[in-house]
Amino acid sequence: MALTRQVAKIIRKEIRRRGFFCWVFLLLFLGFNIFMAYGLFAGVQQAATGPVASEAEAAGRAIGAVILGLFALLFRGRKTLIEETVE
Repeated sequence: MALTRQVAKIIRKEIRRRGFFCWVFLLLFLGFNIFMAYGLFAGVQQAATGPVASEAEAAGRAIGAVILGLFALLFRGRKTLIEETVE
């Protein structure tokens, strides 16, 4: 009889835990993107009949997207490693 040795396998998962302000910035970012998607669809409908958006509107959209996107990216939360042993 051959004896085999069982080796346990360790699985490591990396998750991030967000704090309160992280969730606030993430929800603001997602809300802003939903608002911009609505504006895109409404703007496409209006483009055939009305004037195009002003430069101030375009600058506001770009600045809002960049600032909220950076906050959502920078405040991601702490890394937590979870180790699980599987036999």
